[in-house]
Amino acid sequence: MTIATPLPSARKMYGTLAGRDSSSRGEIGSQVVISHFLTPVGPMLAGATEGGVCLLEFDDRPILETQLSRLEKRFGKTVVPGDNEHTQQLRVELDDYFSGRLQRFTCPLVLTGTGFQVAAWRELLEIPYGQTISYQQQARSIGRPGAQRAIGRANGDNRIAIVIPCHRVVRQNGDLCGYGGGLWRKKFLIDLEKQHCGTGGL
Repeated sequence: MTIATPLPSARKMYGTLAGRDSSSRGEIGSQVVISHFLTPVGPMLAGATEGGVCLLEFDDRPILETQLSRLEKRFGKTVVPGDNEHTQQLRVELDDYFSGRLQRFTCPLVLTGTGFQVAAWRELLEIPYGQTISYQQQARSIGRPGAQRAIGRANGDNRIAIVIPCHRVVRQNGDLCGYGGGLWRKKFLIDLEKQHCGTGGL
């Protein structure tokens, strides 16, 4: 697979974070570390606290800068460039995922949201690799039949792309829709998983 080169927006944002002086960084436990990954679907930024991964987002999403600001407010921690054990594990697992060797991520996750959002995200984690479900099915699975529009919004607020596989949710007729990273990425991920489904990946 071709590995995408970094976009200017990634370099600019990462450079801005790197430019923060050390006095603003605080202790390690008070930080959200942000790492820059190159993937076959474009550059991504990953964030993690000492508790686990809290962000994996496509670099070219307009909302990314807002999400970084929200992370600081949500966790009360400074966002700085860097790595920790969780971003390092995620980097390895993403490489294995795109190579077809990994079908379920095991890196620890930190989920913050409303009760409904967290329930929706946890249900996404239960969708088997290589399969898709509808928004209606997801709503029924969390005991909220008829709440497919709210499910769509919750999936759209998912901040940990690929690992929490909102790309596996489609319209009832099977059509692709509603993916913040772009429908071409959603199709790429679904096709990738179908290609490797049943090959014995971890």
